[in-house]
Amino acid sequence: MENDHLNLRSDVAARLRTYRITPTAQRMQVGEVLFAARQHLTAEEVLRRLRTQGSRVSKATVYNTLNLFAECGLLKALQVDPQCSAFDSNIEPHHHFRVEDTGELIDVDLGEVQFAKLPEGPPGTEVLGVEVVIRVRRLPT
Repeated sequence: MENDHLNLRSDVAARLRTYRITPTAQRMQVGEVLFAARQHLTAEEVLRRLRTQGSRVSKATVYNTLNLFAECGLLKALQVDPQCSAFDSNIEPHHHFRVEDTGELIDVDLGEVQFAKLPEGPPGTEVLGVEVVIRVRRLPT
């Protein structure tokens, strides 16, 4: 267990350096929560996990760190709900299911969604990619 934590810690430090982000103590703590697994977390969920671990990182620091990581390309900011943003630790191109009842996001591999044709972009633009959010709800059991 201790070895896993040390491996995660050095992996997070290496990721931050790769993206030219200084690995401060607070950034490391946020990174350790985010990169422990491929996941989708809101800033509030990150803050709650940090507090559970005894961290005293401020709410503003969590928001600033998540936005910095997203701006640098270390994670993806997802706006699938007008009320809330989520941050995706999987930066590979992929799509999502969004479970409407719970807000849960589930990764969908690129090859699982197919398009016959995309429209041309507006004049003077180029299409960079397509991200699909498939909204679902749980069926009563």
